[in-house]
Amino acid sequence: MKSELCNRCGSCVGLSEGKIIFENKEGKYLPKIIGDIDDTLAQRLWTACTGQDFNFPHYRKVFFGETKQFHTYTGPYENIYIGHTNDEEVRRKAASGGILSSILIYLLEKKLIDGAVVLRMSPTIPWLSEPHIATTKEEILEAAQSKYTISSVNEILPEVENFKGNLAYVGLPPQVQSIRKLQEINDPSVHAIKYIFGPFYGNTLYFSSIISFLKSYKIKDYRQIEKLYFRHGEWPGNMRIETKQGQVIELKKFHANYLIPFHVLRNSLYCTDFTNEFTDISGGDAWSPVYEERGKGFSMILSRSKKGQEIIGNMVKDGWLIADPLGEEEAIRMHSHGYDFKKRGSFIRIKFRKLMGKSIPDYGYSQSGFPIKRYIMEMIISGMFLILSTSLARWIVEQFSPSFIGKFFEKARTSWKNSTKKVKQQNLGQ
Repeated sequence: MKSELCNRCGSCVGLSEGKIIFENKEGKYLPKIIGDIDDTLAQRLWTACTGQDFNFPHYRKVFFGETKQFHTYTGPYENIYIGHTNDEEVRRKAASGGILSSILIYLLEKKLIDGAVVLRMSPTIPWLSEPHIATTKEEILEAAQSKYTISSVNEILPEVENFKGNLAYVGLPPQVQSIRKLQEINDPSVHAIKYIFGPFYGNTLYFSSIISFLKSYKIKDYRQIEKLYFRHGEWPGNMRIETKQGQVIELKKFHANYLIPFHVLRNSLYCTDFTNEFTDISGGDAWSPVYEERGKGFSMILSRSKKGQEIIGNMVKDGWLIADPLGEEEAIRMHSHGYDFKKRGSFIRIKFRKLMGKSIPDYGYSQSGFPIKRYIMEMIISGMFLILSTSLARWIVEQFSPSFIGKFFEKARTSWKNSTKKVKQQNLGQ
């Protein structure tokens, strides 16, 4: 809890019987012990924690056994697809192709589940997200789209344990990994969870990103937020804030990415799971010009387990999904930036952390043998994160229009990607 390895998954809070709470969700968003914890409870919490360890090879064997395909970057999978939901309402309200929302609605209508653990924006504290058990199509759509600030889905475990019926669960990799650890020991808190889904994962931002964004528009009180969206409108969407005074602020998704280096959660830089490897099905944006030019939103889909593949097959057969097969090499190339950032950059950052004598997460495997230029590049990236996360750097960027900074950031990022492309793609996937 005191290190930079807490990923705020929420399991310790959810399982603590009220003895641990999250303190200051608009700030550091860290768990705080407020009651006495005996050895039995402590062991349960320690087992559920994925900040300290998660053995990838071990849990692959436990939950997937022998799948048709495996790559260290993609994780185990049955098939990879590019596709989208056939429900235009769902696709329009989703972050990309509407795959995860459509899957949940399909399972609910086919009575294969009675509810789904999802993340929505709080109706009472609209600037924060909250986990929720959705039991209708409307509630599932209410939780559609990505949320880029810290979330703690597993706070909801007491409700999950007491739920009567079968549940699907949607979470980020560290949250999913905690559920898998609890499933392995047959913990009663996860007995209702029959399916696990999740999006691809790059990084998470502190709530300070929203505060800073508002300051750039001369809005000093974030409590004036009435609605907060991270992917509003037509794909790829806009960051959008509506205030109680009726003011509407919008910024293109790619321009709003300027907030990342200033407010990134340190733990997310050590997470090596880009495509949510321990779900039954995972999905993310199809970042490729051939799909980006079409608009509307397309998703890359990985069916990982046998039951995940069965869901995709049935949905295609029933006309719910469009899913075209995609080769492994093309899938890695399509997300080469993300794979390089997670499967190479994260391991280099972990090495840097170890050299500084700090505790590091144990994933049961490591990656090495990267080109020396990749290490140098990571030193530049890590140095940039350190400098830009300072109070002075944040104050300076708040003095400029987000539209101006966003355009500048996108051009700088494009230039950086082009100049480092050869380094990033050298031996990528090997």
